[in-house]
Amino acid sequence: MSEQLTATVDVDLAQPSILSRRNPLRYVLLLAGLAVAVLLPYWVYPPVAMDILCWGLFAISVDLLLGFTGLLSFGHAAFWGGSAYCTGLIATHWGVPFPVAVLGGALFSMLIAWPIGYLSVRRTGIYFAMVTLAFAQMLYFVANQARDLTGGENGLQGIPRNFFGIELVETDPFYFYYVGAAMILLGVLLAWRVVNSPFGRVLTAVRDNPARARALGYDVERYKITAFVISAGLAGLAGGVFAVSHQFASLQELMWTTSGKVVLVTVLGGIGTLWGGLVGAGVVVTLEDYLASSGFEGIGLITGSIFVVIVLLFRHGIWGTGRNVLRRWVIDRRRRSRD
Repeated sequence: MSEQLTATVDVDLAQPSILSRRNPLRYVLLLAGLAVAVLLPYWVYPPVAMDILCWGLFAISVDLLLGFTGLLSFGHAAFWGGSAYCTGLIATHWGVPFPVAVLGGALFSMLIAWPIGYLSVRRTGIYFAMVTLAFAQMLYFVANQARDLTGGENGLQGIPRNFFGIELVETDPFYFYYVGAAMILLGVLLAWRVVNSPFGRVLTAVRDNPARARALGYDVERYKITAFVISAGLAGLAGGVFAVSHQFASLQELMWTTSGKVVLVTVLGGIGTLWGGLVGAGVVVTLEDYLASSGFEGIGLITGSIFVVIVLLFRHGIWGTGRNVLRRWVIDRRRRSRD
């Protein structure tokens, strides 16, 4: 039996990890990830570190749909950008601490996601992707036309970072990073909890065989809509923190290219891996910052080339490939110990 497992180790990426909760290696990896999050602003410029975490959570929100529900959204910029604008407006006009404004932006994303999801999930494949893209472009048009509210092409500038009067957090990007990172990590924890809950198991069943899931009594459309709304809330949380970090929200956050970029980040990290979104974001954001700082203008050419290489050589993405290698090692070690 162990030999069969070794031969078929290239299994579904969405299945639970082969590392049991009692395995100390699981906790070592978790602590290593937390250590990277804590030390990241020491290694890279703090605003860039904040961008990595924001795009990482954004990619995780897309992976919740793509990897665990089987829905490819090309309109997630609507929730990322919509939350960015809503967060900025709340923080500017109401003067509340920015975590409250960010939560308001995430709630706004979930509110607009419900009707969009309700009208979209009845389609599958490319049709679902195109419907979500159409709704995102509609929101882009509204934001561009409502110049008195959003600033139009000039964007929403000067978003305050009010944080209970703590000047270090409000003015220093280094200290702001740790408050923003705490909010992002809470979003990551929520995504992990969803995936590892009975609800997440149903999502996987819906992805693999919706007809069988429906025959078992599950309301497939309702589960898809719920996953869509949760995904939008996570994207909104990331977009709100991103806007406060830059103190700026622009039409760029609502463009279809933003939706395409986050899909690229998700694929690079590994579809259906959840944690791969953070890895993909680290690669893409760091590379873009390095190329931009060096004056190189063909950033898209380099990132596109890396995308092609990853797809051709590591079809499970960076994290997925690494996890599969670890699984092979664990299974082989168990087999040898039994022999």
